[in-house]
Amino acid sequence: MSNQEVLVVQSKIKAYIKAKSGMSTSGAVAARLSELIRAMCDNAIATAESGKRKTVMDRDFGVDK
Repeated sequence: MSNQEVLVVQSKIKAYIKAKSGMSTSGAVAARLSELIRAMCDNAIATAESGKRKTVMDRDFGVDK
């Protein structure tokens, strides 16, 4: 795990998981999700740069809707 700032609202993640499944959520989930989000953002930035754009767009994330 990294010491970087958490990018997600932990209470919202816990509430979502609890409502969806009735399960509890480990405290380490927010940090791991933040790592995944950073990686996705880094990839989206690279995609925008390769398109010679200065704006990251939803399509740069490459996730099917």
